[in-house]
Order: sequence, then C-alpha cells, then structure tokens
Amino acid sequence: MTKIAICGACGKMGRFIYDVISERDDCTVSAGIDKFGEAYADFPVVKEPADLPEKPDVIIDFSHPSALDGLLSYCLSNGTALVIATTGYTEEDTAKIHKASEQIPVFFTFNMTLGINLLANLAKTAAKVLGGQYDIEIIEKHHNQKIDAPSGTAIMLADAINEELDNKYHYVYDRHSVRAKREKTEIGMHSVRGGTIVGEHEIIFAGRDEVISLKHEAHSKQVFAVGAVNFPLWKAGRSLRNERSSCFTLIKYQIQWASLMSCSFGDFLNSQAAVLYGSLFSYKKIAVRDFFPHSHFITYSYQAPKKFSHAL
Repeated sequence: MTKIAICGACGKMGRFIYDVISERDDCTVSAGIDKFGEAYADFPVVKEPADLPEKPDVIIDFSHPSALDGLLSYCLSNGTALVIATTGYTEEDTAKIHKASEQIPVFFTFNMTLGINLLANLAKTAAKVLGGQYDIEIIEKHHNQKIDAPSGTAIMLADAINEELDNKYHYVYDRHSVRAKREKTEIGMHSVRGGTIVGEHEIIFAGRDEVISLKHEAHSKQVFAVGAVNFPLWKAGRSLRNERSSCFTLIKYQIQWASLMSCSFGDFLNSQAAVLYGSLFSYKKIAVRDFFPHSHFITYSYQAPKKFSHAL
C-alpha cells in the first residue's frame, strides 16, 4: 500500500486527489499539508512538510510555488518521491527541481492529463509538416481565479512546437504596444480569464486561405487529479538499474497508442525515478506504461541514464 501525502490538501485539487485515492485499493492518503486548512477526512493536515507525522512514499503537490523549498528539503532529507503539478515556477525554481531529481524520484509536468500530452505530440507533428509556411498562435483559457499567465501548459505546448522547429521561434505575449507586422518566427501566446473555465488550449496554424486548429478542453478538474495519482510508470526502470546505484533520467513524452495494460502505483517508486518535462533535450525511445484512465501504453523518449551516488 503506497502512502501518499497531499500538499495543498484543503484546496479544490487537493480534495479531488483525495476523492480519487479513496476509490483505489493500492494507495492511501497518509497526511495532508496545507497552511490555511484543517482536517476534513480520516488523515491529519499539517502546516509544513517537516510536521508530517510519518514518512509518506510520495508527496503530490497541487499548491503554490512558495511551497517548493520546503517540499524539496523534506523529500531530499527523507528520500520521498515527489509529484509536482503546481505551475508558475521561475527558471530558478525549475533548476532546483532538476537538481533534486538527481537524488530523489521527481515527476514534474505542466499538465497531468493524457489529452494535453497527446495534443503536444500532435502539435509537434503539425509543426514538422507545416514548417515555416503557417503562422502559429496559442490561445489558453482559464477561470477567473488563475493568477499566472500564460498557463504553464501553453508554454509547454509552445516549447514542444519550437523544439520541432529547431528552437528558431520566439514567443510574443502582447502586441498592443507594437505597431508592426507579425514576424514569421513568432509563436503568439494569448490568455483569457473568466468564469469557471477549467482549462482550454487551442493551437492555431494559420496559412494562406486555410486554418488548422488543434484544441483540448478540460471539463472537470478531476482529470488532473486522476493524472497526478495515476502518473506514468516507468516500465523500463528495472532494465536501467543495471548496477546498484540508482539512475535518474530526464524524459519527455511522445505519446503513441497501444494495447491496454495496468500496473500498481507503487511499482514506479520501486523502479527508477523520472523527471517529466513538456519539452526538453533530445532522447532515444523506451517503452513505459502510464496510469492515465484506461491505462494506455505511452512511449516516452529518454536521455542516456546518468548514475548518481544516492541509492534507492
């Protein structure tokens, strides 16, 4: 039984995660972390990670960037795996996450849904085919309580496209102050905030006399909770652990459909750690399983494993 602590336990996403976990028989919520909340279920809620009454196997974080230092400090000291679903991090924060992944299992992505990761892959394919012939714009929509803009998911999608185009493009977030024609190497980023929109992301490829659009809509925040709890299992982890020291590999996802499979959540923790970024570096392919609904196979790419002194 995998013990999970939820950081941001009293927020909307924290409660969704609790609901998802409570319906499973391979994991349980051992504690919650929330500076502004109180216990609401059969697990204690503490203010800081350091106050946790027992060591969890993994912490799932849906809170705020300000909680990062405390989470990393606790997880590094206790060898606890960390799933990061919070957005709004600075480059310095991301560097800290990257460094921590050299010692502990870290799963970090800007969006936990299978659909968005499929969208990123489709966008890369479109960019490869259309090249510099089409103008690229990304429109993201979220509820009126979201603070950061553009969304981390929009940036992830732009990075995936830009990588496919040899990183020759630059991002433009606002055009009202510039009176100039659009450059061919722009990726426009537009943010809409209103009502209770859970999350919408649309990628537009606009060419001469035709427009191609790729779009994903999240109709419930529960899809993010399911992805966070059922995050991708690294099936190839065992083969990478060919020596006693642990291997940590930076991987990025390239989704391909295959047959249905399922695995236990704890298998990830017993295999190798993975840091999942939207689009980074260059990789070779390995097969891994995922834990998204219906347990589809996913093919990820990976960089040759690097060994570190810390052992799982």
